[in-house]
Amino acid sequence: MAELKYISGFGNECASEDPRCPGSLPKGQNNPQVCPYNLYAEQLSGSAFTCPRNTNKRSWLYRILPSVSHKPFESIDQGHVTHNWDEVGPDPNQLRWKPFEIPKASEKKVDFVSGLYTLCGAGDIKSNNGLAVHIFLCNSSMESRCFYNSDGDFLIVPQKGKLLIYTEFGKMSLQPNEICVIQRGMRFSVDVFEETRGYILEVYGVHFELPDLGPIGANGLANPRDFLIPVAWYEDRRVPGGYTVINKFQGKLFACKQDVSPFNVVAWHGNYTPYKYNLENFMVINAVAFDHADPSIFTVLTAKSLRPGVAIADFVIFPPRWGVADKTFRPPYYHRNCMSEFMGLIKGHYEAKQGGFLPGGGSLHSAMTPHGPDADCFEKASKAKLEPERIADGTMAFMFESSLSLAVTKWGLKTCSCLDENYYKCWEPLRSHFTPNSRSPTEPK
Repeated sequence: MAELKYISGFGNECASEDPRCPGSLPKGQNNPQVCPYNLYAEQLSGSAFTCPRNTNKRSWLYRILPSVSHKPFESIDQGHVTHNWDEVGPDPNQLRWKPFEIPKASEKKVDFVSGLYTLCGAGDIKSNNGLAVHIFLCNSSMESRCFYNSDGDFLIVPQKGKLLIYTEFGKMSLQPNEICVIQRGMRFSVDVFEETRGYILEVYGVHFELPDLGPIGANGLANPRDFLIPVAWYEDRRVPGGYTVINKFQGKLFACKQDVSPFNVVAWHGNYTPYKYNLENFMVINAVAFDHADPSIFTVLTAKSLRPGVAIADFVIFPPRWGVADKTFRPPYYHRNCMSEFMGLIKGHYEAKQGGFLPGGGSLHSAMTPHGPDADCFEKASKAKLEPERIADGTMAFMFESSLSLAVTKWGLKTCSCLDENYYKCWEPLRSHFTPNSRSPTEPK
């Protein structure tokens, strides 16, 4: 496959047309009486019409047939997708999952949609407030099937296997250590090339944006120029009565049939698009004297709540970096947080738990549940000679952090059979080092 092209920039006002149809974008207006090439004009709104200009999201699509050309939607099997946060009782314990098992292609073909599993979440879809964490486990490409989400945005984090994502705006290639965001209402289809696994953060009612930088200044963290938007590409493909469009609406799955591919957009313009980002481009900020800066300095994207400084969800990464803090316990400190923290691992190992926390697995530390480095990590870090050192080379851990209290689904607690029942034991060897007769701590040799 030829290397795909992209437009650079986060949230930009962009325009693109498939080079097979030059001049397919109307000039000077959005909705002419007759569009170039006799296309249909269709607006996709990502915000209310009357939102302030800096938050107003919309794109105009010029397509061979409008997306309304389909048979009625009908309810289909939910699989393991849910928004029922009361399936099982709450569990405040520290939770950790072993790598989620991918179905074998030789046993059963599973594509991206049929391989979606809801792990945890909170809030209410109908009032557009909340989030869900899903796992995707698939081994086959979507064939004459596409998906769109009426409930919220999908932030997709592949962990194993490459994805080729077809969207109404064009095509995106996605590798582990890259992420993409498919915003609410956008139709997409996923091709895979092997047994494939990853994580999804879904947010309702708000969109992801870059975090404010404050005293950091104008540059740092995820730079806008490094976000990539697909360029227009269309297929004029007829599938008489055989193309399936799947819609997640109010937490339920529905499907309809249509005669053509939905990826029939010849040109588009606007600021409401899918986009991708390579995590290696993150400009890391870190403490260079002593102590820890808060992990918010590793925020790639945020979905804000109505409370200033409080997020429905943050997407945070822990990338390779230098550790130089003097007189400091360098791994993450012991912590009780008013936020919920779901962590996943794309590759390598996580610095605070080099044992049972594995790529393709995850952990959840709920609001006010204590957590921190395991006993072995604490002992080593407490005695380590403090020199400049590379941290997390060859690894990438991430966190979905939320102000909401997340409920775990029945699949997450029972059905998946990946819950590590022995997670709590990693802290059992912790012992008292208290020296009541000596204030001076033991210096590392």
